Amino acid sequence: MQWIGTIVRFVVSAIVLLIVGYLVPQFTVGGFWSAFFLALVIAIMGWVIEGLMGTRVTPFGRGIVGFLTSAVVIYLAQFLVVGVSSTLLGALMAALVIGIVDLFIPLSTPFDTNRGPVTQ
Repeated sequence: MQWIGTIVRFVVSAIVLLIVGYLVPQFTVGGFWSAFFLALVIAIMGWVIEGLMGTRVTPFGRGIVGFLTSAVVIYLAQFLVVGVSSTLLGALMAALVIGIVDLFIPLSTPFDTNRGPVTQ
């Protein structure tokens, strides 16, 4: 069942990227599949950066270094995914909007800790 959760996270990430593409003027995403593959590329690039430099530098890390790394990852990912275009300023704005959205979307669910759903 863990792979279903992974697919759901990529779908949610793709929807967030579509919304960001609509909101940020210098960042465009061609459609759902472009956004889905962009989310996949961003996740892979984040995993590689985390492996090479540690968790403080990853796009998922907090602070200015994580923010700037996110912008660079978004900017570089446009060269790997068809239908995505961004300027450097667009990547910075997209990283900012994604960071704000990330504050409201939890990274883990009650099912991740094997506790089951929270009931009252």
